[in-house]
Amino acid sequence: MITTVTLNAAIDKTYYVDRFELGKVTRVPKMHALPGGKGINVARVIHLLGESSLATGFIAGSNGRFIEKKLTEQGISHDFVTIEGESRICLNIIDRSSGESTEILEQGPTAAQMDQTAMEAKVKELAERSGILCFSGSLLAGVPTDFYARLIATAKSAGAKVFLDTSGDALLAGIEAVPYFIKPNEDEVAKIIGHPLEKESDLYDSVQGLMERGIACVVVSLGENGSLAGVEGQLYRVKAPRIEAVNTVGCGDSFVAGMAVGVARGLPVEECLRLATASGSANALTEEAGNVRLDDVQRLIAEVSIELL
Repeated sequence: MITTVTLNAAIDKTYYVDRFELGKVTRVPKMHALPGGKGINVARVIHLLGESSLATGFIAGSNGRFIEKKLTEQGISHDFVTIEGESRICLNIIDRSSGESTEILEQGPTAAQMDQTAMEAKVKELAERSGILCFSGSLLAGVPTDFYARLIATAKSAGAKVFLDTSGDALLAGIEAVPYFIKPNEDEVAKIIGHPLEKESDLYDSVQGLMERGIACVVVSLGENGSLAGVEGQLYRVKAPRIEAVNTVGCGDSFVAGMAVGVARGLPVEECLRLATASGSANALTEEAGNVRLDDVQRLIAEVSIELL
């Protein structure tokens, strides 16, 4: 089983509008509302790829109950820690006239100390019966910067392999606990190493340096140009298929899901990277964040190009 942890779970609402103009009334002819937050997106795609997944994290209020209800309807197992307040709503407004996407993200509830203690216990319990734990997304209010690092240590001590996909100070603290997998972008790599990336070789050296620190798999997102992956000391340049994107929100989460599924299945490195990249691209072909069609994934796998560096 692959468990995903979403500390700041959400209802993801995607609005498709004919034209989005500031200061004007905008009517929404089409809308999707789904359980969201990065880890929940990962859990959904893992499920769609045919593997067993379980979603945990913090939920609160009526929005939290909606998240649980919809996950149950989708056939996704869940075991959340319920706290006071109200889980957030995240809006993605897609302007059909321009193709532009505007995201509006609420902050979410606050986790008290007793909530954090309950989450550590939950992670320990689930790690003992999960091959992989994926920690994804932002920290919510009240949680210290090193909380992911604490949870990673807990999961690793229980024998689970840990994926971490976050940013900012939470990422800097989290990598100190040496997860198995991280997925920073170029700006985040620069922050990790403490200086700008002035040339392409700087990025290669940075990924090698992170692997030397014990992080077995480092994937640097390069947007539509694919990614640079370092796995067990070897570098790979991964080029994504060319597609006409419908909605790019959730592509990174789908990549993480594909990578987790590949690792869980014991696939060779290049096959893991192909599955992850195809899953990320397939997400962009759907209107909903954190959603793929298996036929798309299987078709796109053959279009992923991987170069050993």
